[in-house]
Parts: sequence; structure tokens; C-alpha cells
Amino acid sequence: MIRYILQRLGQSIITVWGISIVVFMLARLSGDPLLLLVPPEATKAEVEQIRRAYSLDKPLPQQYLTYVRGVLRGDFGTSLRFNEPALPLVLKRLPASLRLASAAMVISAGIGITVGVLSAARPGGWVDRFGKAFAMLGQSVPVFWLGIILILVFGVRLRWFPTSGSETWRHLVLPAAALGWYSTAAMTRITRSAMLDVLDADYIRLAHIKGLHPFKVITKHALRNASIPIVTLASLQFIALINGAVVTETIFAWPGMGRLMVDAVFARDFPLVQTAVFVASILFVATNFAVDLLYGYLNPRIAYT
Repeated sequence: MIRYILQRLGQSIITVWGISIVVFMLARLSGDPLLLLVPPEATKAEVEQIRRAYSLDKPLPQQYLTYVRGVLRGDFGTSLRFNEPALPLVLKRLPASLRLASAAMVISAGIGITVGVLSAARPGGWVDRFGKAFAMLGQSVPVFWLGIILILVFGVRLRWFPTSGSETWRHLVLPAAALGWYSTAAMTRITRSAMLDVLDADYIRLAHIKGLHPFKVITKHALRNASIPIVTLASLQFIALINGAVVTETIFAWPGMGRLMVDAVFARDFPLVQTAVFVASILFVATNFAVDLLYGYLNPRIAYT
């Protein structure tokens, strides 16, 4: 077990390091950020002074080494747009993104797993037909279109929920519903597929022969053994909800990390972009690491070597 954890930890570090290189290079290929830092009337000497102040006059390998040394010290550089340390800016927005993604994940898992289980329990029934139609609709409707429709119907006409901000739980309902829509369809499909595979197993038939209640057979025996692909998809979807909430956060003016990243990209604020992507990659790697360890609890037959 310890050997496996160390191996996965080493792989995670290599993954984050590789991501840092890719993001570092792509951020600098987007254009010269000095064009946004200096006024049009700045002299050549002033431009060179600012370039040296941000270490932009050095070769790219040396700039990257400087960036890595700063990251190891917890210094991700200074935002070119806000003129503040980049890491506190990202961490300040991260809780809002986590709150939105968590609410969307609760909606996605609650509806998706329920509909998926009921669909698999009675293939061909009305719930199964509804689940198939819902999954197809959920994966074909764009998030931005759904978000606008939710605003028009529940925000403007019915006035049930506010359309922007993040002060109360009511501000969370519409963006969470829009963000979790696509993920709900995916959860429905994977749950149905995994449950159908498990429900045909011999031990499920034996449980029915013994006279166990169908609800107990499905929840205790079938669902737990079908949970590995469901948990895997849920973990990936949760990170995708955090990193992919750019459109949703923009439409609903949600003050999260995705909206901050969009502003940083348009401003070519590469220290802020690097920091946001680095934090997102850490979340992705850490979530996958935790899910790998969770597999052993869900399925005791899995042995870590």
C-alpha cells in the first residue's frame, strides 16, 4: 500500500511539472504582455526597464527556472492586471468555484444516479425511456443557451431566483442547475450501464432467490459493486465542473476562478493564468489520487502493489 502511494505521488508530481511547462510556454506564445503594461507614449528605455522588472528580458529557459523557484517558495508572481500576488487572487476565488461545483455535483449525482438505477432496474419501462431521452437532451443542449433560458424563465419572468451574484443559496440555484445539466446526463448513462452489467451477475440472482428485498439487493449489493465507474466519472466530472465553469460563471456573474481566468486570458496576464491552471491541475491530480485509494474500499478484491 505504501509503495503504491509513493508511486502514485511520484506520477502526480511529474504530471503537475509537465503541465507547468506546457502552460508556461503557451502563455508566452499568446503575445507580448508589455503592450498592456506600458502606455503608448512610453520611451524605449521605459519599456526595457519594465521588461527587466518582470524578468521578460531573459531567455525562456531562465524565465522558467525563475518561475519554478518562485513556485517552490509559494511565489507565483505578480498579476500584471491587478498588480497583486497571483496566488492569493486565485485562492480568493477558489471557494466560490468549489461551492458552485459542489452544488452542481449534488444535483448531477442525485438525479443521475437515481434515474440511472431506476432505468436499469426496469429496462424498457417509462423511467428507462425517460432516462434515455433525458441523457440525449442533456448532452446536446449547450450550457450557455440553458443558462440564458433559466435566467429568462426563473429570473426575469417568475422572479424566483436572482440572476447574478453569490450572496445567498438562492443565487446558487440557477448557475448550479445550468452547470450540472451536462454532467447529470453523463451520470445517468454511466449508472444505467454499470447497473445493467451488475444486475446480470449470479450473486444478484442468488440474492433474489434468498428472498432479500429488491431495494436492499439494488442498493447494498448491486449499486456498491457498480460504483467504481460511477465514482470515477463523478470525480472527473467534479474537476470538469470547477475548470469548465467559465461560461456559467460569466453568464451569471459568479465571482469564481473560471471568470478570473477569462479576464486574465483577455488581459494576457500570464502569471495569473499560470497560477490558475496550476491550482486547477493540483485539484485534478489530488482528486484522481484520492479516488484511486477509494477503489480499495469500494471493491476489497483490488490489491495495491
